[in-house]
Amino acid sequence: MGTLLKNAQIVSEGKVFKGHLLIEGERISKIFQGDDDIAEIEKTHNVNDIHNNYLLPGVIDDQCHFREPGLTHKADIHSESRAAVAGGTTTFMEMPNTVPNTLTQELLQDKYDIAEKTSFANYSFYMGASNDNIEEVLKTDPKTVCGVKVFMGSSTGNMLVDNKETLEELFSKCKLLIAAHCEDETTIRNNMAAYKEKYGEEVPIECHPEIRSEEACYLSSSLAIELAKKHNTRFHLFHVSTAKELGLLENKTPLKEKRITAEACIHHMWFSDEDYKTKGPFIKWNPAVKKASDRDAILNAVIDGTIDVIATDHAPHTVEEKTGTYFNAASGGPMVQHALVAMLEHYHNGKISLEKVVEKMSHAVADCFKIVDRGYIREGFFADLVVVDLNNPWTVEKENLLYKCGWSPLEGETFHSKVLQTFVNGHLVFDEGKIDEDYRGKRLAFDF
Repeated sequence: MGTLLKNAQIVSEGKVFKGHLLIEGERISKIFQGDDDIAEIEKTHNVNDIHNNYLLPGVIDDQCHFREPGLTHKADIHSESRAAVAGGTTTFMEMPNTVPNTLTQELLQDKYDIAEKTSFANYSFYMGASNDNIEEVLKTDPKTVCGVKVFMGSSTGNMLVDNKETLEELFSKCKLLIAAHCEDETTIRNNMAAYKEKYGEEVPIECHPEIRSEEACYLSSSLAIELAKKHNTRFHLFHVSTAKELGLLENKTPLKEKRITAEACIHHMWFSDEDYKTKGPFIKWNPAVKKASDRDAILNAVIDGTIDVIATDHAPHTVEEKTGTYFNAASGGPMVQHALVAMLEHYHNGKISLEKVVEKMSHAVADCFKIVDRGYIREGFFADLVVVDLNNPWTVEKENLLYKCGWSPLEGETFHSKVLQTFVNGHLVFDEGKIDEDYRGKRLAFDF
């Protein structure tokens, strides 16, 4: 027996309309608009009255760190996917800088095996690139793996790719999407040495965006985009953090035809360097949160199509790991539970339309990565859905956090929108604060 979602404000493909949606099995079987007669459907199906709240396609997060294997004192796939579905994220793509780094096909498969047993959300995992694993990278199946991740800046273990010959080979031979963290390591090291000479071990946290500077980002992004253009590589620029980098991108080509795409993260559209005064190392990310003018330019670039998708770069650390001196405080923070409501807050503030939020967090991610049958509210697609009440204020507190690390840089923030229900593959996984602990998501497929 299927489920009828009744009396919803459906948001998809640039439209908001009143309607009803029928789920049969794992997929959307029928979308009813306006005053379509659903009386007979109600007699033979389970009925879930949405009460005129908003029905959105589930969020697809193309960049997160769930820390498993090897770093599970911070987070794991079970805990963070649980937080994800509570926040309306039905699908995630996870990074390879776990321990050990995901640099072989066997280690990549290990992560899929863990997710199959523990993940509440749908999942994919990036293959990691290093200076010496090109042969392994080229074995990756583009139909079942979201892409290859390159750290052109410091990372955990053996994942910094700074050999130009390796980069040339990777960009020229890899058929998968290559996604990169772009910060120039030499620039960062030189800046760090200068600030350490000036301050010793007591470098103020406010110096973080000066150490991991605009120039460090621009130099590395420029190199990556130059390589992608040279070899016609399918390239995705992660977490743009500066207005200057936007000049490397273009917004005239339709997304499905682009060979070079880019991503903005929630924190780079929420915080600015002024927030270091109150948040300190708890908003220390790589690349760094920078000026308010960068923050505003990034949001505008999302709206005008220069930046294609929105993600979180969810990267939890324990409170202990986030405190201490500048050099000791880890970079990264948890965001996946609050990504959707944060963007909806921008909607409430008149900065972005509801339709654009859905486009950039669902439609565009599915298109960018060529995910099969997800990211839209369409008949025949998987029923990955989220029900949101746009007028249900609540405050982020430790008591309502689901992150294993137990903290959020958004603690004390009041959001006007609340996630009520989340469906993954047609299954009601999150319902008014309760999670179906037995459900498990599916591995993504890609139209390659």
